[in-house]
Amino acid sequence: MSDHDFQGGYAAVHPGMAPRAAAERRLHSAHMAEADFSQAPFTVVWEVTRACALACKHCRAEAQPLRHPQELTLEEGYRLIDQIKSFGDPVFVITGGDPMMRKDLPDIIRYAVSKGLRTSLTPSATRMVTKERLQQVKDAGVLRLAVSLDGSTAEIHDAFRKIPGTFDRTMQIIHDIREVDLSFQINTTISRYNLDDLPNMLELVRNSGAVQWSLFFLVPTGRGNAEDMITPEQHEQVFNWLYELSKKEPFDIKSTAAQMYRRVVIQRERAAQAAESALPKAAGAEGYTPPGSRHEMPVTVAGAGFQYKDGLNRPVKGVNDGNGFVFISHIGEVCPSGFLPLAAGNVREESLVDIYRNAPLFKELRDPGRLKGRCGQCEFKIVCGGHRGRAYALTGDYLETDPACVFQP
Repeated sequence: MSDHDFQGGYAAVHPGMAPRAAAERRLHSAHMAEADFSQAPFTVVWEVTRACALACKHCRAEAQPLRHPQELTLEEGYRLIDQIKSFGDPVFVITGGDPMMRKDLPDIIRYAVSKGLRTSLTPSATRMVTKERLQQVKDAGVLRLAVSLDGSTAEIHDAFRKIPGTFDRTMQIIHDIREVDLSFQINTTISRYNLDDLPNMLELVRNSGAVQWSLFFLVPTGRGNAEDMITPEQHEQVFNWLYELSKKEPFDIKSTAAQMYRRVVIQRERAAQAAESALPKAAGAEGYTPPGSRHEMPVTVAGAGFQYKDGLNRPVKGVNDGNGFVFISHIGEVCPSGFLPLAAGNVREESLVDIYRNAPLFKELRDPGRLKGRCGQCEFKIVCGGHRGRAYALTGDYLETDPACVFQP
């Protein structure tokens, strides 16, 4: 699994399988609090290695079989974690490549946890993920794992992952994760290969024991190809489908690399509230809304597929590449995300904190006034802003319109 599976995710993680109350299901509104993303990110992702035995069609990292000789060492990793902690309390995601390729992975996790970071892990579905190693990362203190599953059958999934037997191995890993009693989520990358299989995937997720289903919308970076993306109209159809599912499923459902879903949620909630307010109700009756009052509009907010209800479930403005999100590559390059592979500096030469706060690239990405085209004109640009990595991949300009969006502002 590459870090494609964790870039730009923006929703809450449900810590158990019991259904939540309707108010808890709703996502936080942007104007409830002003998160200062100019000073600290919501999510930090460290690609500890780019080595991986898989060759997935969508891999942002174009992962290689062997580890790079210039990977950050364990000691450099410790210093990086110290800098991450100086941001405060961001979500910390360890990714790859395949993080299990590093024998010192438990040491990395243990150190991050000792610093008070809520730490999550994205292993690949390889022979490295044994029950013994799962127990090791659990003992080290990891809070959650993510498992990638891109089809409800071996035929669909293995064709996407390009390694026969990956589906069966993934199902065994899910079984082992449950055996060691670790919280996990299932990540599914949506492409033209599995769009019609999503209802079947839903049934699989329902029966898996996962606490969350994260649906990732393909970004044509690395091995990802633009022709494998679904159309803008299909994006919109899936967003509305996800909205309906989010109202009734016992696990959380979220979208990643699809900031436009926030706009759909707001539009759907506004429509529902308008329909409700049109019904005649007596003053003082349950559900009565005084004339002129306004409900707060919900939006999805978290980053990289992980957000916990034990203190990190806080209302913020929409996270985006470089705006609440920062990515550190295996060799220390600091990028707005793995989908926007433009290095603004290197942690071997500069402080991560200084790069995030002061690099011109990051400052541009945090200024919605710089957005161009439809994204620049859009009334939802503060909570959405389009996916900057996709805009860059398809137009060559990270400030341009996200081509996957159908909305006309």
